[in-house]
Amino acid sequence: MGRRKWRAVAPCLCAVWMLTTMVSAIAQESAIAEPAVPPPVAMLADGVPPIPLSLVADTRPYLEYRTASFSGWHPQDRSMLITTRFGNVSQLHRVAAPGSARRQISFEEEPIYRGSWSPDGSMLLVEKDAGGNEVSQIYALDVGRMTLLSDGKSRHTLGPWSGDGTLVAFGSNMRTGVYNDIYVMDPRDPASARLVLSSDSGGWVAIDFAPNSQELLVFNYISVTDSQLHIIDVASGEIRKVTRDATPVAYGTLKFAPDGQLWVSSDKDSDVQRIGVLDPTTGLFTPMIDGERWDISNFDIAADGKTIAYVVNEAGFSRLYLYDIDSGAKRPVAGLPPGEIGAGMKFAPWGTLGFTVYSNQSPGDAYSLDPATLRITRWTESETGGLDPADNVLPELIEIQSFDGEPISGLLYRPDAKRHPGKRPLIMSIHGGPEGQATAGFLGRSNYLINELGIALFYPNVRGSTGFGKRFVSLDNGPFLRENSVKDIGALLDRLGKHPMLDPKRFGVTGGSYGGYMCYASAIRYSRRFNAANCIVAISNFVTFLENTEEYRRDLRRFEYGDERVPELRAKLEEISPLTRVDELKMPLLVVTGANDPRVPASEADQIIDAVRSRGGVAWHLLARNEGHGFRRKENADFLFWTTLAFWQRHLLGAKGRSAD
Repeated sequence: MGRRKWRAVAPCLCAVWMLTTMVSAIAQESAIAEPAVPPPVAMLADGVPPIPLSLVADTRPYLEYRTASFSGWHPQDRSMLITTRFGNVSQLHRVAAPGSARRQISFEEEPIYRGSWSPDGSMLLVEKDAGGNEVSQIYALDVGRMTLLSDGKSRHTLGPWSGDGTLVAFGSNMRTGVYNDIYVMDPRDPASARLVLSSDSGGWVAIDFAPNSQELLVFNYISVTDSQLHIIDVASGEIRKVTRDATPVAYGTLKFAPDGQLWVSSDKDSDVQRIGVLDPTTGLFTPMIDGERWDISNFDIAADGKTIAYVVNEAGFSRLYLYDIDSGAKRPVAGLPPGEIGAGMKFAPWGTLGFTVYSNQSPGDAYSLDPATLRITRWTESETGGLDPADNVLPELIEIQSFDGEPISGLLYRPDAKRHPGKRPLIMSIHGGPEGQATAGFLGRSNYLINELGIALFYPNVRGSTGFGKRFVSLDNGPFLRENSVKDIGALLDRLGKHPMLDPKRFGVTGGSYGGYMCYASAIRYSRRFNAANCIVAISNFVTFLENTEEYRRDLRRFEYGDERVPELRAKLEEISPLTRVDELKMPLLVVTGANDPRVPASEADQIIDAVRSRGGVAWHLLARNEGHGFRRKENADFLFWTTLAFWQRHLLGAKGRSAD
């Protein structure tokens, strides 16, 4: 990070008089200056001007929202397990019945996002890291106390329970310190943990036990378009490869039905993910359910083996359906808020489906569905700081053809024209991944920008985004295709710049992780079309990123971005990196990073900040010492939001504007 350097000067009478005058003036100014918001204890605000306290009062209702996410069912008392935040971080809660109080059951300093009940409900397991470092441990949670079941130092990923409740599977790098091996253990006796698969790559995950509780399905993620399935006999240790695809195939959700059939979502022989039956012996995939031109993003099978619930992802909007296995009949589920259905959908043993819905007119909440009647029940009603969420705007889908004719799209949120007349400024927010997607979820704090400041928000899905098929997601692979996704931003700017309600002279750009690279790259390529850039946990140099990201992730990222060890690829990666072109980065920056980030190390922020400041540029910097790849603590997220508002008010709302050409 850049540090201020002071040059000593020899005292003289004139200098003393000038210093006295300056101190007096500063004291008078401070006496009338508005009080500032102090950063949280673990936050370093470097080069950031004082954040006025008035922002706290103005924004408070927008910061006091909660979301509740469905996490599972208790198999005995039929309560719902959810995660929500009452204090600074998310914790586990139980809800006895729809509309009942959320009873908190975990009380940790670190956030907990999910729990897993044993099949008989006698034991609850959770996964938790420290300070966002992603070195997760497995714990048993009982009467508010956490008992460590893993080694306390290696990285662990909690997997499925066996149907008889005697085993739980998990991934861990305890053997090599790098790659995920697969283990099983009786969690009542942590010393029983034993290795059932050793690996030499980073993508292995335990997925599901077969109904016999002896066969474990495991998944090896090679890339977003290539994954391989194996079955382990946990008693003998025999490993059998299930998939025998001649070309790369992606497998998504995978579930054993009660009769032992293996149902999977896959893009085999298709551009999009379909649901079908996979023969574990022959590897033959028989498609049964399709979402037509859209991916099926998630599904679950009822305990009686008669019904499949599945979600179709239509350009970021989720549609829920039920499928009758015997008849093949499909039933759409109506009456849900327009938005996104979360990934943790699950049938209860008694047949009720639990899931989470996120909508900008309804914060994330837990719901259930009766498959027989299609009756929807809302279990939680999360607080929104006293604001009516129905006042929030819903997104409109913008679809265009890019520079080369490729169809691309994005979600536009426009302020109320009656409340905010005239052409409005816009912030383009680019998702990470790049194997990610902008979806129609709840915007939370960002609704303040739309409702109170009259700023439009646009969330693009450029090439390389998921949800639009395997051809589309591969269009940005490698360093020689990478900048085509940046050119997509230019095509979208052309369209948005002509929108009658938008002011093309007041556009800003933001993004996180890979979206942070896109933020830098867009600010460079379109320096005359953006006023400012807020780049979060961002890649600034692909070579240093690949060299410094956690080792177990490195090969996965090399497949997407290119292998920096190959001279030709290294040269191109350097060429397209924002740090290489920092001389062209003329606009003000707000750079945000977590000190414990294992994915995009904090050094990626340090080097571009130093380069920008050494050239006389403006770079505000927020560094959270107790965060990783994104801010999970409310106190940090709040201060980041206030800093972001001050940044946009100074460099976007207060800007005279750049040329629109």
